[in-house]
Amino acid sequence: QLQASGGGLVQAGGSLTLSCAASGGSLRSYTTGWFRQAPGKEREFVAAFGWSGNRKYTDSVKGRFTISRDNAKNTVNLRMNSLEPEDTAVYYCAVTTTVWGRVSEENFYRSWGQGTQVTVSS
Repeated sequence: QLQASGGGLVQAGGSLTLSCAASGGSLRSYTTGWFRQAPGKEREFVAAFGWSGNRKYTDSVKGRFTISRDNAKNTVNLRMNSLEPEDTAVYYCAVTTTVWGRVSEENFYRSWGQGTQVTVSS
């Protein structure tokens, strides 16, 4: 099971760190992705972290967001800096045992956590 946490309300320019925790398995054996869904919009890819350390980001968050894995805590974290109102969304994490590939596609992933709300005020 996956548990996403760390969302909240923050002013534009602020920072938040989201965590995706897994129970029943080590995230070192998975590719983990973060997606988000803004009100009235489709869910979109944000970032992915492969078990071998590969990383991929959507263009709109490059240079602002950092995805990383904490092996000790068995979490994959998304550090979000310089947040913008456009980043407001429900953020979801997902995992797959596939090593790497179409990481920006939702159907690449097998398991999803519940979302965590991120609200950025202007």
